[in-house]
Amino acid sequence: MTALRLERRVALVTGAAQGIGAAIAEGLAREGASVLATDRDGAGAQATSDRIAAVWGESRAAAQALDVTNEEDWQTAITACGERFGGLNVLVNNAGIVAVGSVEDLDLETWRRSMAINADGPFLGCKYALPLMRESGPGSIVNMSSISAMIASHNMAAYNASKAALWMLTKSVALHCARKGWPIRCNSIHPTFVRTALLDGFVGDRDRDEILGKLARQVPIGRIGEVEDVVKAVLYLASDDSSMMTASELKLDGGLSAM
Repeated sequence: MTALRLERRVALVTGAAQGIGAAIAEGLAREGASVLATDRDGAGAQATSDRIAAVWGESRAAAQALDVTNEEDWQTAITACGERFGGLNVLVNNAGIVAVGSVEDLDLETWRRSMAINADGPFLGCKYALPLMRESGPGSIVNMSSISAMIASHNMAAYNASKAALWMLTKSVALHCARKGWPIRCNSIHPTFVRTALLDGFVGDRDRDEILGKLARQVPIGRIGEVEDVVKAVLYLASDDSSMMTASELKLDGGLSAM
């Protein structure tokens, strides 16, 4: 029988009510972790937790409402994680939003909201998770950035900037932990287009196949990403398989950034 890579580890996942976040939470549980599923949609987070509990047992799953831009919410979630599971080994900062618009088209409110969720949220997560992670043994922080942190677009100003900020935050946190001598790694993941309900909603029903096909043709390997591609990357970074990796990034872009 193959050993589980995250047995006796505890993970907290943000944006876990649906889509990639829910799949990440279930993937971590599949590899043996106990999982605190969090989301601003508390009912959605609970649904993810219920699915984990149904397969792997109630002792391995919990849910918590968490607005990643709210400092008190983060403090409450970290405390709840410690009380429920006795520690924290893996933090996955997955929650994020996409705002479309050029520098002239965007209003300041949309810009600030993008920065708040995509950059402030992970900053607060790292800030408040680190004390508990230090007490819990070797740990890993996985930040969900985007290939848009590396490849700019004229109409994605807020998304480009916020995901690039998260990319650099990742490196700063990693170096901070290394300098302190803490066994906590921090890395980022940079996907290209991923087939999710969010992408489907963005594309819409009209000419859906044509648009998805056009996106796939932009990627050198000829396809867009699947949710499981992202889950596998998270599991790698969360586990000891990547024990020599910190302050680094995994590009899940099918070669797009090499063009």
